[in-house]
Amino acid sequence: MEVLRGPQGTLFGRNTSAGALNVVNKRPELDSFGGFVNASYGNFDEISVQGAVNVPIVQDTLALRLTGAYRERDGFITLVDGDGNPFDDSNDVDQYLVRAQLGFETESGLRGRLIGDFSNSTSSCCSPIQLYEAPIVTAGAFAAIGRDPAGGNGQPVTSTNPFGQPVFEEALDNRIASANFAPQADIDNYGFTGEVEFPISDSADLIFIGSYRKYESFERYDSDFTALDIFNVESGRLDLETWTAELRLQGEAFDGNLNYIFGAYYSDESIDQTVDFALGSDFEANFAAAFLGGAFGPTPFQTLTGATPGVGAVDPTGTTSRNRFRQDAKSYSIFTNNTFDITDGLSLTLGARYSWEDKEGDFTQEAVNNDICPATLASLDTIPLLGVPASQVPTLTNAFFALGCFGFTAPADLPAAQVLPLVRTFDTTFNDEELIYTVNLGYEFAAPVNVYASFTHGYKSGGINLDTTAAVAGAEPSFLSEEVDAYEVGLKSRLLDNAVTFNLAAFYEKFTNFQVLEFTGTAFQTFNVPKADTKGVEIETLIRPNSELTFNLSGTFLKASYPDDCAGDQVAPQVVSLCGYDLTNAPQIVAIAGGLWEKPINASTEFFLSGQVRMEGDQRTSTQAIVPPSADQIAALGVEAAVAAQPLIVGDIQDGKTFVNLRAGLRFADGAYSIEGFVNNLTDEVVRGVTFNTTLRNTGAGNARSAFSLQPRTYGVTVRARF
Repeated sequence: MEVLRGPQGTLFGRNTSAGALNVVNKRPELDSFGGFVNASYGNFDEISVQGAVNVPIVQDTLALRLTGAYRERDGFITLVDGDGNPFDDSNDVDQYLVRAQLGFETESGLRGRLIGDFSNSTSSCCSPIQLYEAPIVTAGAFAAIGRDPAGGNGQPVTSTNPFGQPVFEEALDNRIASANFAPQADIDNYGFTGEVEFPISDSADLIFIGSYRKYESFERYDSDFTALDIFNVESGRLDLETWTAELRLQGEAFDGNLNYIFGAYYSDESIDQTVDFALGSDFEANFAAAFLGGAFGPTPFQTLTGATPGVGAVDPTGTTSRNRFRQDAKSYSIFTNNTFDITDGLSLTLGARYSWEDKEGDFTQEAVNNDICPATLASLDTIPLLGVPASQVPTLTNAFFALGCFGFTAPADLPAAQVLPLVRTFDTTFNDEELIYTVNLGYEFAAPVNVYASFTHGYKSGGINLDTTAAVAGAEPSFLSEEVDAYEVGLKSRLLDNAVTFNLAAFYEKFTNFQVLEFTGTAFQTFNVPKADTKGVEIETLIRPNSELTFNLSGTFLKASYPDDCAGDQVAPQVVSLCGYDLTNAPQIVAIAGGLWEKPINASTEFFLSGQVRMEGDQRTSTQAIVPPSADQIAALGVEAAVAAQPLIVGDIQDGKTFVNLRAGLRFADGAYSIEGFVNNLTDEVVRGVTFNTTLRNTGAGNARSAFSLQPRTYGVTVRARF
């Protein structure tokens, strides 16, 4: 596995504006039989087995390599009902993989391989933990309508203090989430790849890589993430199919002073997703408490619609919709990458890729039985008849409308959508093209010490937001392509007879139309921020004082943020509220220290001990750092004043963490066999992956907050054998 930092679009295909992982499978060996098997057992009853066997079929010409893996583990999140009674677990693992490779090589130099793989996962993922309850709930709004005062959250710990960071971590540490049923998933992922290398001269090869992939998934989950039956995804089915092809010519020229690559790439991807959404029996009561404070009793929709002449009282329970999303995306590109040895030690790399992106996407509603939305629209004018003070009428009207016509289950394309922000179906296209390019100048001093400077213009294609709420109020469902200009200077060196490796890099990346995806608690929003940037320094060292000891030290000092003027001419609340804040999950300091001790016991047995410590600084875990101001606030106060007046969003900052991983064991028969024990996250640090607004649990500064917890401490034993 190769970690490629920064934009990589010149050589590594599409959408690599901020980095890429290059994963290469071990090729079949044509001349020897061999393989390996690993087996592990750990806490949470984890069982993991991996193995491979390599079989030459025709010596030095044709070989087969078979690989398989299986892993199962109990979930580390306990699910409880509204009374706090456990009924299941979540975040478990149950998956397997098989892969076959047929490799070949002829005397003429023609070589290649055919790869087929299949994997299945039925893991129950994932259940978030509620960190913070909406103040209106803790004030007794549910009790006011005769329901559970805790609002269906049976967790033993939930903060009611917006600055309750210790309570947030205590809630995560319990690893208890509430739900009315456990999430379900069944995912198949399979494909075929063909790779052929054809020598056309002693110094040039023609290489073709073609692939087909299929991804099919089913999921069902409690989408409000509480023990109440509020809003569920009853069935989500996704079918994703991708074809890719790449042809490239690569080789050397001018007595080896030029290394060149010329190529073309094509991909064709189709997405077909159907989602069945449903409102549960507690939807109306939750709205009555969380949004209205219980002031109108447990059935406000039924009260409102029943007060309208000609409209009977309507109950939201059982409201469903089936929404379908489709996209066809084609990508074409031509590329080149060339390294010139100008003089001894001085080299220049020039690379370029021209890409075209064509996408067609649509959202259609195949079925809906929603009576509450039309009835609510017909009843909004009767709100003053309920005895509501005139000053509260606009607020209540907006609340009834937004929840009565809740986007994921609302009927699409109602006539009222001409004047109100209702759900709209869409059929739209996205087209873009871009020149991606890179320049790198490197100089090698007395080998092996290199310095370099580079500039890269990178690109990540825009697209279409395949979401029910993407075209609300006639909004444009597509988003723009993201571009980045990246500058880097650095040093790579090996010193003291290769006993010390020292690398240093300083970088600056300036993003244009930075792509952001945010869940607001009632909708998914995909939008562009005109400006974002990252800058920093990375240091990496590897020290081998003797044959038994190896130490590694590294650190990244990073400032990744939206500048104060990130919004440009935009006044969209979700954009202007980001300006001046750091990007999500981007700590300013990350430091890693590790060591490996390998001690021979006798001629064929060796003891080893390795450990790693990773330290991260404080970091943001939410999309937004503040509660975005409303459009009305921006219009009344101006952008800067409206943003300055908004409170920080609850539970965003995660304190710095230190992670410790250890592994120790014995190797036998010159490493052919080994047994080892391991522990990851030794100190059982409580870590959030992302923090977000709990679904349908109030709005703005009063929204409840939930977070996905990362894996706790895990430990176990592994045995390995190779043959």
